[in-house]
Amino acid sequence: MNDVMSLSQRADALEENMARQLDYIVIKSRLYTLADGDMSPPPNAGELMKKHPNAHVIMGDDPRLPEMPAKPTLADFFKYRFGPSAHLLQSARHAVKGGLSEKMVLACLLHDISTIGFIRGDHGYWGAQMVEPYVDEEVTWAIRAHQVLRFYPDESVGYEYPQAYLTAFGEEYRPDPYIEADYRRMRDHKWYMSGRMITVHDIYSFDPTVKVELDEFTDIIGRNFRQPEEGLGFDNSPVAHIWRTIIRPAKYL
Repeated sequence: MNDVMSLSQRADALEENMARQLDYIVIKSRLYTLADGDMSPPPNAGELMKKHPNAHVIMGDDPRLPEMPAKPTLADFFKYRFGPSAHLLQSARHAVKGGLSEKMVLACLLHDISTIGFIRGDHGYWGAQMVEPYVDEEVTWAIRAHQVLRFYPDESVGYEYPQAYLTAFGEEYRPDPYIEADYRRMRDHKWYMSGRMITVHDIYSFDPTVKVELDEFTDIIGRNFRQPEEGLGFDNSPVAHIWRTIIRPAKYL
């Protein structure tokens, strides 16, 4: 008999242990288990609640996470939900020193928010979608484009294919066909250089000795990010559900 527990079995055991200790049950979305290469069924909430009748699945705020304000701002997400953001802050400062416009400084500040707050795959596309209702169209375009353009050198601005990519992806890696197709479209676009500037101020902004605070960009955010009065996630925008998911990532339904 195989005594090694599968990922799903380990998840079940963890959830049962948590339910015994707490008054709530965490059921992770399918995407979590897929990222673990686990194709087995998710934990059965009904069965878990039968075993722990005093526990319920999470339908409100997650007590394990910092409490968010009722009307959360972009700064609140940086403070309470996003992961370490030193790279974004360094990138934005790098853009300021490079003389970029405020719009492009904001684009550099936000270019990887999907990675640090939501999902890594296609992070440029997701990040652009997340901010689209709240920023200038050029900012959205540039954030989406940077994911594509980073794979393609541009000697005119001194951008080379990053050595870090050779290490991470291997020398034989080639971008997916949809990336190649988007690159061909983007290189002739009127905002091509806006997207390219994110790559210039992106790759070279990983200095662990440099400390930058979000407060440095408060005025730029205020002038260039349309903060909804109701709070991000509650303004009935086409992307409000993404921000709500970040607020409550373990909400059952």
